[in-house]
Amino acid sequence: MNAARVPQVSLPLHPLDPLTADEISQAVAIVRKTRAPADDVLFVRVSLHEPPKETVLGFRESEPLDRQAFVILRDRRARATFEAVVSLGHGVVVSWRDVSGVQPPITFEEFFACERLVRSSSAWLDAVRKRGVADPELAIVDPWSAGYYGPADDPHRRLIRALTWIRTSEDDNGYARPVEGLVALVDMDAMQVVEVEDHGAIPLPARAGNYSPAPLRDPNNVPYVAAGPRTDLQPLEIVQRQGPSFELRGHEVRWQKWRLRVGFTPREGLVLHTVAYEDQGRLRPILYRASLSEMVVPYGDPAPTHWRKNAFDEGEYGIGMLANSLELGCDCLGEIRYLDAIVADAEGKPVTLRNAICLHEEDFGILWKHTNFRTGQVEVRRSRRLVVSSIATVGNYEYGFFWYFYQDGTIELQVKLTGIVSTGAVAPGARPAHGTLVAPGLYAPHHQHWFSFRLDMMVDGPQNSVYEVDSAAVPLGPDNPHGNAWVTRSRLLAREAEAQRDLDPLAARYWLVVNPEATNALGEPTAYKLVPGENVRALAHPDSSIARRAGFIAHHLWVTRYEASERHAAGEYPNQHPGGAGLPAWVQADRGLVKTDIVLWYSLGVHHVVRAEDWPVAPVAYAGFSLKPTGFFDGNPALDVPAPTHHGDGHCHA
Repeated sequence: MNAARVPQVSLPLHPLDPLTADEISQAVAIVRKTRAPADDVLFVRVSLHEPPKETVLGFRESEPLDRQAFVILRDRRARATFEAVVSLGHGVVVSWRDVSGVQPPITFEEFFACERLVRSSSAWLDAVRKRGVADPELAIVDPWSAGYYGPADDPHRRLIRALTWIRTSEDDNGYARPVEGLVALVDMDAMQVVEVEDHGAIPLPARAGNYSPAPLRDPNNVPYVAAGPRTDLQPLEIVQRQGPSFELRGHEVRWQKWRLRVGFTPREGLVLHTVAYEDQGRLRPILYRASLSEMVVPYGDPAPTHWRKNAFDEGEYGIGMLANSLELGCDCLGEIRYLDAIVADAEGKPVTLRNAICLHEEDFGILWKHTNFRTGQVEVRRSRRLVVSSIATVGNYEYGFFWYFYQDGTIELQVKLTGIVSTGAVAPGARPAHGTLVAPGLYAPHHQHWFSFRLDMMVDGPQNSVYEVDSAAVPLGPDNPHGNAWVTRSRLLAREAEAQRDLDPLAARYWLVVNPEATNALGEPTAYKLVPGENVRALAHPDSSIARRAGFIAHHLWVTRYEASERHAAGEYPNQHPGGAGLPAWVQADRGLVKTDIVLWYSLGVHHVVRAEDWPVAPVAYAGFSLKPTGFFDGNPALDVPAPTHHGDGHCHA
């Protein structure tokens, strides 16, 4: 196994390359000099201000391009939020806007400031001591976004609702001992605890829930593994002595016939740009931009501690800000290439997240095969896929985002969910009505994870249309005399009002993105189809706060006409927003969708009724979707993949 990090300033910068550390520092210095914000202002975000699509598509390295930064600031004294666009080439603030009535995301630094504030609250100290906690310093206080449940949550105040767990030592898994019924409300502008809710003491669960090797042998641990770690695993090594088959030049990736650019933002994390496939000498575009546009985790427990758990992990915290530094042999296996991500802290200083993005190849079994039973001739090809991945830790949960590129032209997105479930406590002998017991006195509430993926499609160019395709049985009669006939039925989604669609797995429903102006050798329009994977419907009531704020969960597919400012499915500022922003607002324009620049928004729901086997760390759960060529090629594009070396009878060899 081997790994290498790629220097991100060794090549001329592309318009879509993330900001470098120097550019972040430069942008912050320009803002400080030009606008003279207060010393304690929060630089909530500093990221690339992406140029217009037409500028990017027409870019030539020989032509100068002004790189720009987008900056979000929070002035805590004035209780005001500002947006700035900064020209790095000209050293000026191009635009400055007071964004009234919104709250920007919670910064990483505020996580720890919130914990310090809560620990110093006398009301909170009284509550934890009432529950028999001898050393409050061992408490962990997790900040949860406040949401919006009425005028008291108006975004004029910058609010966090903090929940508490108790450790027995610094290395202990505190999530095994939740302080049920205790909620602290913190004003992060005023830097003070404004309210402590105490809904009554429930005994702390007694059993530990640790997961490192040594505690597994402790009979007081759940689970208890008397023998400790397994000893019968032999090393598994992936060796590519001649290096990987892909080439990484800055942020551009070339693998097999794929071409794409890898981006990263503090909010979205991993972003893919200008995805294209080389076909018989032509570089054919498929996607202009693909990213996670928003995610939310609504909990289904009405208990006082849990009913307001509805975190927008992207819009309220930032998936990119919470990206892991990936480790060879642990997060990624094989011949690895890494990309760092550079973000800004709350003071505007650049911070390097080492190895935030991992690129490698994987064997994926059989690509295609046929045995001629008459002649004995065997032709088989093995499938290989390129993996571009990033993992974020959001409090107790981990989310892995894995983009796979296949030799047959398929693109797959897979979310990998793991980490520790959020927990609550019940009285001895009680069973939770809205969750699962995972240890004595300890339960995990039912919840869902919702992801919205924004797919800015560009199938053979920008002029695309979208069809919904179902399969249906033909009624008995002259057209189906034997009862075996079925057909596919396509429906054009011509306008945004009718392009709000839901899954129908019994009809094998998929959505087809067609370029009516491009055809294959058979005269059919070229296309890619979005194939759903496992999914679910949202269970929050339509009148609930979370359904209003996360309107994108109402449908599995939305289609909009491209608009550069429409980037996030729940709006730009979901933190403490009362709801209605994003997709539900945009589609009211009911723009036409025929032969135009369109964007697909796919809502992916993961349903989590927790199992005992999910404690203390949940095995990875998988969810996702695929984009598959459908008439995009004239035939199987993977016919030219070479045969594997075979050491048997010689029928299958390179």
